[in-house]
Amino acid sequence: MNRLFDLAAAQATARPNSIMLASKVNGAWQTLTCREVMEQAAAFADGLLELGIQNDELLPEKQEKIALVSQNRPEWIIADLGVQQTGAILTPIYPTISPTEFALILNEAEVRIMIFAGKELYDRFQPAFKDIPTLTHVYTFDEVPGVKNWKTLTASPAGEAKRKAVCDRIASETVATIIYTSGTTGTPKGVMLTHRNIVSNVIASMPAFSFARKDDRCLSFLPLNHIFEKTVTYIYIQAGLSIYYAESMDTIGDNLREIKPMVFTCVPRLLEKVYERIMGKGMELKGIKRALFFWAVDLGKRYDNINRGSIFYRAQLALANKLIFNKWREALGGRVDAIVSGSAAMQEKLIRIFTAAGIIVMEGYGLTETSPVISVNRIESKDRRIGTVGTLIDDIEVKLAEDGEIICRGPNVMLGYYKKPEQTAAVILPDGWLATGDIGVWVEDRFLKITDRKKEIFKTSGGKYVAPQAIENKMRESPFIAQMMIVGPGRKFVSALIVPGFDQVRNRLAGQGIALPDDNRELIKLPAVIQLIQEQVDRYNPLFGHVEQVKKFTLLPGEWTVDNGILTPKLSLRRKVVEQQFEKEINAMYE
Repeated sequence: MNRLFDLAAAQATARPNSIMLASKVNGAWQTLTCREVMEQAAAFADGLLELGIQNDELLPEKQEKIALVSQNRPEWIIADLGVQQTGAILTPIYPTISPTEFALILNEAEVRIMIFAGKELYDRFQPAFKDIPTLTHVYTFDEVPGVKNWKTLTASPAGEAKRKAVCDRIASETVATIIYTSGTTGTPKGVMLTHRNIVSNVIASMPAFSFARKDDRCLSFLPLNHIFEKTVTYIYIQAGLSIYYAESMDTIGDNLREIKPMVFTCVPRLLEKVYERIMGKGMELKGIKRALFFWAVDLGKRYDNINRGSIFYRAQLALANKLIFNKWREALGGRVDAIVSGSAAMQEKLIRIFTAAGIIVMEGYGLTETSPVISVNRIESKDRRIGTVGTLIDDIEVKLAEDGEIICRGPNVMLGYYKKPEQTAAVILPDGWLATGDIGVWVEDRFLKITDRKKEIFKTSGGKYVAPQAIENKMRESPFIAQMMIVGPGRKFVSALIVPGFDQVRNRLAGQGIALPDDNRELIKLPAVIQLIQEQVDRYNPLFGHVEQVKKFTLLPGEWTVDNGILTPKLSLRRKVVEQQFEKEINAMYE
């Protein structure tokens, strides 16, 4: 099995009637078997080939690029499997990018064929079509008046013959997808990933999913446009799991309780929001119920899977699981064996609390350029260390450069950036090592720990280095600090922009009998709010060296989101955007 579509085809042969994909349509879950998925993918491929796909030479610059803009749904994976069998390259686009960025990507890839989920996304990007001269075919998954539906691309004897001939020529080194990075530091770059890159990553990751049970369920809601969820999808397929797609980000809680999955993936910000909601409900409790809730949370904060604590502590934790944490598990469906987290650092506090509650958090690490998995904490306690990103998966080498930068080599490393040879040469060294841009250390000689992004470490005006992520991640453990960015390059001292955890702040101050305005812009001006956040900063500052401690901060009234351009689609912080948007506030702290 050297190609991605081989993984799904093998399941269609071995388990033809097992559920592979499912989604909710008109209030009811509709499922597709392994056989049905491959049949629909083949029919779609036949139809595409009849359009005249460019596949005479299976080289990146010669292969047809087919763009896709869609939320997660079964059609996404069916389209992916279909495009693969035509020798074309699927180029997924984040639904949240701007029309200008959309046109830039499609022009660079010279896209002729475009697929949208439905009317909303079609209408959003349709004005940009005039700026994309290569675009000639546009389809939608849903029925949209005046737009061709993807089901018009159907199976045919001629298409089938072409498909079989093309598939015979598709090798493991053929590019399967170009994924454009979300651009935290500049213009997105198209990462070229071959079938070998992703398939090798799937196979090498399988031991970490030893707990997966065939025909059990998982829930998918992270964007398939990102390589994390896409590769995990093929891991699910290889493991024989049934993939259920959440209706939307707003219905994740309901969908978890409906389908009761054994595993799902998440990014830290989503689990932080779950925790914030739980803590908000805890703060509403009174008397003995409130005392028991925070007693359980305090036990969770002290949890360590290696140093299990005294017999008395373990007995208390067992009781807390019966009285309090069982409700947390039920809120996630009641059957979650593990949550796999990636894309950014997870707060250690959250890992400890959720794992103490019987919900194991498997934090991992990787890049789009590495397909993506490099390391992951396993479900087995001996192969899991809180505060690290786990042990390396199979067939991957990692070493640390002199400055601590993590460099990686293996079959998972990308072919390169599309049409950007100079930028490719800047990160792929002559001997095949990829410079990740992350700084790390080894723990116990086998667990990898990320300490910061190389480009984000800065010097103060006094010449002292500051690694902002470690400070931000620790201070965000406070329930009263939702989001935070450390600033101070070239400045006399370190300061911070802080978005408070407004629900928790309101609950705390309302309990003290303080009158609170409804408008957050007025709320952050209250001396009591400023004092509460100052107490949190003072609590964590001693954990850092003098030069790293936050000397001043400014409170901001609105959450940083994808919609306001401060977070990337995978919820990473765009630091340059923050610096630009809040330049006035930053400068005021140094006046």
